[in-house]
Amino acid sequence: QVQVVESGGGLVQAGGSLRLSCAASGSIFSINRMGWYRQAPGKQRELVATITSGGSTTYADSVKGRFTISRDSAKNTVYLQMNNVKPEDTAVYYCNHFQRQVLGGRTYDYWGQGTQVTVSS
Repeated sequence: QVQVVESGGGLVQAGGSLRLSCAASGSIFSINRMGWYRQAPGKQRELVATITSGGSTTYADSVKGRFTISRDSAKNTVYLQMNNVKPEDTAVYYCNHFQRQVLGGRTYDYWGQGTQVTVSS
């Protein structure tokens, strides 16, 4: 089992910055991917950014150039630096930890409870 805990959400003005953190603990496999997803009211959950255990990153087009995902593998922690935020970034942000067994390839998917980010105009 893996526990995923987010922190760092809050209220920020448009154009400002915010940093989210997510710590995973428990039975962490060497092959994994951590990331951030968000869900705005009335909308489906969408990918924001992910980073693999090897350091490869993926970003949604809407956040490219504004958000940066990074990780501290020693701490099993991932960060999302959000710069130049916009009102449309308002959502509940969820941290995800995905991992795969080296032998057998079984996969596991874990989610945090989410942290609210509100951007005022």
